[in-house]
Amino acid sequence: MNTRELLDDPALAEELLSLRLGYPQSNGTEEIRSHVASFYPGAKMENVLLTAGCAEANFLVSWAVVEPGDEVVLMVPNYIQVQGLGEAFGAQVKPLWLREKLRWQPDLNELDNLVTNKTRLIAICNPNNPTGAVLSNEARKAICDAAEKVGAYILADEVYRGAELAGEITPSLWGSYDRLFCNGGLSKAFGLPGLRTGWIITSPDRAEKLWTYKDYASMAPTMLTDRLASLALESPRRERILARTRGILNRQYPIVRDWGAKHASLLTHIPPVAGAIAWFGYSAPWKSGEMAEELRVDKGLLIVPGDQTGMEGYFRLGYGGEVNALHKGLELMDEWFAEKTQMRAAT
Repeated sequence: MNTRELLDDPALAEELLSLRLGYPQSNGTEEIRSHVASFYPGAKMENVLLTAGCAEANFLVSWAVVEPGDEVVLMVPNYIQVQGLGEAFGAQVKPLWLREKLRWQPDLNELDNLVTNKTRLIAICNPNNPTGAVLSNEARKAICDAAEKVGAYILADEVYRGAELAGEITPSLWGSYDRLFCNGGLSKAFGLPGLRTGWIITSPDRAEKLWTYKDYASMAPTMLTDRLASLALESPRRERILARTRGILNRQYPIVRDWGAKHASLLTHIPPVAGAIAWFGYSAPWKSGEMAEELRVDKGLLIVPGDQTGMEGYFRLGYGGEVNALHKGLELMDEWFAEKTQMRAAT
């Protein structure tokens, strides 16, 4: 989105121009925390800590919870930030693999084997980045039960919540377990990554404790960020923004789906439930990182290689940008596939 789309009333633009640029409330104003809380059934303003994007939310939780010698169970593939943080804080990180044969659900028997009395944190991403899958009710319950059995915390990265193609918003894990952090933000479903606005939903005492950690990191949002983010989260504007996102997803995903079908002999693909992200496996021998680098250098095209999300042999395409750029990007992928096929045939 651009700022003009967000400020859909001229009076709002005038108000923003008159905003004094002092220090805001460092955990987020009462107004924005109330709007965030309304996105989580049963949550209140006191449950919310505003952060600099979901990335800072993940960082603060990892920093506050994980100690040397702990174990972290991490859903994989994933945005791999929590793996790096867990290792940096001295923990052993154990992958909980999502399985393609299960349509990117976890094997719950594997979960039982991974969680031990040393497990301090179970980190999930739901809806999932990069597969676009949403956890089943059975998997959600199993994760909460496994955490409760050993007293572990759960970090639920829910930043893609609200970007579902079918329109039904994924239920938050909020309310399902006590020792829980639900992290989110405006970067994905709301199309407002430039506001760098995220949040943590947890118990009031944990929110207050994490606020003291935040004072050593970003300190506070900007006045402009706090006000613009508050406007985005205000109903019914929030519903209009999420409807805009669904429109983009449903117009543009068929382009990617049909492109993938054209390469069915090479690619595997399970349609995403949420997010402007499409996750493809491939049967060719090349490494995903080398593939991404060749596309960047030779074609001027950016994709996410699977090795950056913990899974080799896959790649992620983003399809939420300008539709003409999407078509052009897929054409460049076609060129690269054809060139690689010719090279293999020649050898």
